[in-house]
Amino acid sequence: MLNVFTLSNGRLFQEEIESLEELSRFRPIWVDLEEPTTEEKRWVKQYYGLSIPEDATDDDIEESARFYEEDNGELHIRSDFLVADFDEPRQARVAFILNNVNEQLRSHGVLFSIHDETVPAFRLLRMRARRMPGLLDDAKDVLLALLDGDAEYCADTLEGIYDELEAAGKKVLEGNVGDEVASEVLATIARQEDMNGRVRRNVMDTRRAVSFLMRSKMLDAEQFEEARQIMRDIDSLDSHTTFLFDKINFLMDATVGFININQNKIIKLFSVASVALLPPTLVASLYGMNFKFMPELEWQYGYAWALALMAVSALLPMWYFRRKGWLK
Repeated sequence: MLNVFTLSNGRLFQEEIESLEELSRFRPIWVDLEEPTTEEKRWVKQYYGLSIPEDATDDDIEESARFYEEDNGELHIRSDFLVADFDEPRQARVAFILNNVNEQLRSHGVLFSIHDETVPAFRLLRMRARRMPGLLDDAKDVLLALLDGDAEYCADTLEGIYDELEAAGKKVLEGNVGDEVASEVLATIARQEDMNGRVRRNVMDTRRAVSFLMRSKMLDAEQFEEARQIMRDIDSLDSHTTFLFDKINFLMDATVGFININQNKIIKLFSVASVALLPPTLVASLYGMNFKFMPELEWQYGYAWALALMAVSALLPMWYFRRKGWLK
């Protein structure tokens, strides 16, 4: 899918392109290609003179080759954007190419973005740009706004993680943590730990992209200050992810501690039962020995006496354990 975005009266307008003739009617500041077809890539090459690399969205690109500037002034950035899907959280690789297309468009250039799936930060920018006139002035503003939107999306995700951990913490701190509750809490903790790790990785990648833009000396004073603000926001997210990791570790230790307590209760019952049944076993063993004259046969109350002695020898330890509070 090929979409172009133009500015009109300070607002961003989106147009879906279905032919080369339609593409030639617009002067965009942003061209977005989502799962582009071979034909759409050909339109971009024919009209803008831009060849989209085949490995633009590959995940196996070396880290050192993800940010570079061509001899013709093209700026290439490959950055990961968080997709906080509940069932399958992941990073979506997006390739950006900031290009001065021709003399007519050289004043502001065009930003090209290539990705294989819908990115939440892109949708957030489109909504804001339509409602807030003057938010964007050129292609570099669009790129900074997308990176800022990704950082903001990560912040919203961290708030969601904190809410989930707070709900799990209430279950743990209530004290009555059974096996079913413990399994639910552990599943929640594991899921949120994975999400928190993805957020931390994503903000690290966004920091690298913003830092590369600042070093490229392509930003004006206002854009440079905006980039610095994005870096400060990212730094605050780093400290918050660290706090969440500590909270996750605390909840994990507390939950595992309650699981151990529950297991110890079971082991204690077995220990008490084995100790309580030891005297009856001893009595039964004595009466089961091969005496010359079996007490049960020589004495008519032998069996009754043996059973009574076994019962008393079992009840006395149980009474003692209960008095000590070991059976609670």
